[in-house]
Amino acid sequence: MKIETRAVHAGRRPEGGSRDVVPAIHLSTTFHKAEDGSLPGGYLYGRPNNPNRESLELALASLEEGVAALAFSSGSAATLAVFQALAPGDHVIAAEDAYYGTPILLRTVMANWGLKHTLVNMQDLGAVERAITPATRLIWTETPSNPLLNVTDLRAIVVLAKKCGAMVACDNTWATPLFQLPLQLGVDVVMHSVTKYLSGHSDVTVGALVFKDKGPWLEKIGGIQREGGGVPSPFECWLTLRGLQTFPYRVRAHAENAHRVAEFLSSQPKSKIEAVHYPGLPSHPGHKLAAAQMSGFGGMMSIQVKGSQAEAFKLIAGLRLFSHATSLGSTHSLIEHRASVEGANTRSPANLLRLSIGLEHPDDLIEDLEQALKQL
Repeated sequence: MKIETRAVHAGRRPEGGSRDVVPAIHLSTTFHKAEDGSLPGGYLYGRPNNPNRESLELALASLEEGVAALAFSSGSAATLAVFQALAPGDHVIAAEDAYYGTPILLRTVMANWGLKHTLVNMQDLGAVERAITPATRLIWTETPSNPLLNVTDLRAIVVLAKKCGAMVACDNTWATPLFQLPLQLGVDVVMHSVTKYLSGHSDVTVGALVFKDKGPWLEKIGGIQREGGGVPSPFECWLTLRGLQTFPYRVRAHAENAHRVAEFLSSQPKSKIEAVHYPGLPSHPGHKLAAAQMSGFGGMMSIQVKGSQAEAFKLIAGLRLFSHATSLGSTHSLIEHRASVEGANTRSPANLLRLSIGLEHPDDLIEDLEQALKQL
């Protein structure tokens, strides 16, 4: 089935008795046992399993074309579970321009665990290869990256990982399975902040991992999910399944709008906009690679305003339709100054703004940006 069909049908089955077309919300934390102690419904307790979470995991595995998925309480919880599946003394190579919360987990929580890590420029394959040690067990990628939208060659990273016996993980939050299927490129596990495009309405906080193969890694991380209990609530799973039904159409519209906005911003004089980071533009250094491993360029971009942080905030203040808020992937267009959010260890330039292009009409978004730019 095509992805649009799977988004509507995968993981959903008629409810017993009522035969609901729309799945019910199963809020119960415990389930009836048979007289012999068996579980006729297949469920024991809400932490290890729940009907709504099981449906969501089946749907996510289908969308990413994986064999299984595990849902977590957030994208960070999903990321942490991957790191926790490694052993003290193991080594992780991660992208230096990854979502800023990922290096924080490596520097703080996992450093106390004894996990070693090296942050590298993932676009420099030589740098990745030089960072590999005998203890390297995982290469963590993110493409396009947040917020600089650098593009990583996933096939090439997989080749390097296979040489040293390491696993490869990919944060696919920005590209989504509509535009990029890392498992089909050889990646072992995909991470999603489902909060973003997959849910799509800024009303749930959910993360997920989708696996290429069944085996020890899936079993170990599954144990961390079940025993650690960092799982989403039944209602969040239900809301996410609701949002998934329109996901392919929403994300396609996000990308179409973003391309229009990126073209407009790239046409502005350098005295206003120094740079536009969007892989859909032919001028982007990763454009050819993105076109080769993606079927679309997504709804995210970042821009560098001429000047410093003050000019960046002035542009934000002049906007009327863009909401000045964190996160991304919602129906609303959002804009944010990342350096002030990320703090002292930020890699974001002081004049950089991250834009999540929503589902408003692109002409209205362009008009809003145009009038705000006139105020600079």
